[in-house]
Amino acid sequence: MIVVGGAVLFDLLVGGSVALWNVNRLSRDATHQIESGLTKASQEYLQNYIETTGLRADLLFDQMHSEVTALAGSMQRLIDYPEAKEAVGNALATNSYFNAPLIYDPQGNWTQSPHGSPSVLSVWGYLLSPDGRPKPEILRNIQESAAFDIFGPSQMATGSRKLQVYYVGPKAAPIMRTTPYSDQAQTFDKLYPGHNNANFWDFFFPGVYEGWQRWISEPDSRPVKGENITATAPYIDAITGKLIVSFFHPLWTKDRKDVAGMVASDVTLDQLADIVESVKVAETGFGFLTMSNGNVLAIKPEGEKTLGLKIASGAAGQGVTGLDRSLKKSTHAAVAALELPADDRTIIKHISIGESGEAEPYIVALRRLEAVNLWNSDGPITAENQMLGFVVPEREIYASLLAAQESISSATNRILVSQIIAIIISLLIVFAAVFGISKRITAGLSALAGAAKRLQAKDYSVRVSIPTHDEVGEVGVAFNRMAEEISFHTENLEHIVDERTKELEGANQEISALNSKLRDENLRLGAELAVARQIQMMVLPKASELEVVPGVEIAAFMRPADEVGGDYYDVLQNGLHVKIGIGDVTGHGLESGVLMLMVQSVARALHETGEADPRQFLDRLNRAIYKNIERTNANKHLSLAFLDFEGGRVTLSGQHEEVLVIRADGAVERIDTLDLGLPIGLERNISRFIDTRDIPFNSGDVIVLHTDGVTEAEDQEGQLFGLERLCNSARDHHHKSAEEIKTGIVEDLMAHIGTRKIHDDITLVIMRHS
Repeated sequence: MIVVGGAVLFDLLVGGSVALWNVNRLSRDATHQIESGLTKASQEYLQNYIETTGLRADLLFDQMHSEVTALAGSMQRLIDYPEAKEAVGNALATNSYFNAPLIYDPQGNWTQSPHGSPSVLSVWGYLLSPDGRPKPEILRNIQESAAFDIFGPSQMATGSRKLQVYYVGPKAAPIMRTTPYSDQAQTFDKLYPGHNNANFWDFFFPGVYEGWQRWISEPDSRPVKGENITATAPYIDAITGKLIVSFFHPLWTKDRKDVAGMVASDVTLDQLADIVESVKVAETGFGFLTMSNGNVLAIKPEGEKTLGLKIASGAAGQGVTGLDRSLKKSTHAAVAALELPADDRTIIKHISIGESGEAEPYIVALRRLEAVNLWNSDGPITAENQMLGFVVPEREIYASLLAAQESISSATNRILVSQIIAIIISLLIVFAAVFGISKRITAGLSALAGAAKRLQAKDYSVRVSIPTHDEVGEVGVAFNRMAEEISFHTENLEHIVDERTKELEGANQEISALNSKLRDENLRLGAELAVARQIQMMVLPKASELEVVPGVEIAAFMRPADEVGGDYYDVLQNGLHVKIGIGDVTGHGLESGVLMLMVQSVARALHETGEADPRQFLDRLNRAIYKNIERTNANKHLSLAFLDFEGGRVTLSGQHEEVLVIRADGAVERIDTLDLGLPIGLERNISRFIDTRDIPFNSGDVIVLHTDGVTEAEDQEGQLFGLERLCNSARDHHHKSAEEIKTGIVEDLMAHIGTRKIHDDITLVIMRHS
């Protein structure tokens, strides 16, 4: 009883210890999983949130750009049609509302339109005659720009919230029209002494005019390609005192050889601030908007305090007054050292903000907005990407993790107490049970021991009698049955051995016959597959055929996954007309290889008949293949596309993988074929689905055709080679010959695959313009 009790106690203690260890391990694993999942979820949430907010900011800028562009388009239209501009000016000159008399201010030495005009018209002193009236050439500009009083107020009243919209004439006549009406010249005299003694452009916006003139002679000098609008860095508006951003759109002379002025819109940062200040992350998280140099444009007051920012405004004088609230001047070293993103990817960083010893960890998400042309008062026009940032304390993100850890700890303690109580109760029950049944077990065991000794002495007639019906009684029954079987088998062992020997000999003969038959079948199938593979390889275009195609270099590579592949490619030439096809039959193996041979034969026959219409070619090929598939009851079809090359023109038709075009300068174009056809053999009539696309193909350009066996090839970790790697590999080798490009891509692909088994057919066709 002591031995059994001790064993049970040991078992319970070991089992309990293992259970408690597993509970603790489960607790740690659960905490780790929760932390890992929460970290991933919070980062995905921050990334999605900041990308959505960034999109809202970009859309706001796009709206402002569109409105200024619309106004510039109206004014530019009149410049390009002088007769219409003169007619509009003459018509407006006869209307008192649009032609109010100008009032000369001898103290300020400027002329300005009176209150009640559609816009305030300011003419500076250096543009006036000694009698205070505008010079004749200035009067002409005033009359010709009067159309602004029609377009400007309507543009001001619609769309995004704008502070003011204005027109400035060319450098030789920089008159200024601004709507809504304000005491413009008076305010300039007060805030910008000396402005009336210098040219408007050089005083307020030095370098902008010259930058636009350079754009005329060097279109590629625009910092943001194709974009005419120039934005200013945020500055203090002279009239309202608000922090604003100006969007300039230059106007060009009719001959596009000089600048004819500009139209512009001043927008307060309130709208951007609304987007940034609406950011709500956890309890106290906030957003901010900054320039690429770290100057923060919009942020909540509490966020400004958290980041340790200080505001310093420039002094009034020549030019405009800017705002300086830089991250680099933060009172917190971690914020001052924060690196802003250099590309369009969202970055998430962990920093500690606060005094030494009391610093609190924060999560910072940063994303760059779309680029704009930016003029800064201290330099030329440059490309600028504003940055959007989110800041949230880590403790708020991980609050649920702390609660989960506390709950898991409590549950672990409860399980520990329950396990100890269960062990004590189990021990009491076991000792009572062992004491009660030990005598009954002893009697039956003694009888079994005596019978076992007689059986050992080869007395197979021994039987044991145990009256109980417990486990010992069942053992006694089993012992008696075993004794009977030993006796029976002893007497009949030789007879049984003979029968089993005969059965085994017959079975061995059958197995030998089956193995022989299987070897013959394997040899036959292997021969058939070898013939099919040989036929498939025979119909592929030879290197000599590819070398004589005029105007292009062609190189190809095919590697089946099985003995017979399901990929198709061919180069068909009929005079100067060259047709290059590539396709992929569903699956691979003998059946797919046969379908590939059907396609090759039908395509060759159609090409030899002179069928030059790509749509008609694909439709007829599909009808023939569909009928063959229907006859053979094969559950197969294939994607198929053709490139028709003749006289330097390339036409693409049919649905297959994306076609890659690498231009001579290395630029990569991806052409989707989804809308150019339908899988071959899937429907009887696909004519309504077939379409074509012409592809420019110039000297040095490279076209890459491939099957999904290239992009879906896996490395040791199961990662796909992918279309992006294929694009990069083709771009790296595009300056070489077609054969060298093919070899380079195949080497990159095989290096990616390594020792992993190839699961799909691989086909690659390179076409390079000579």
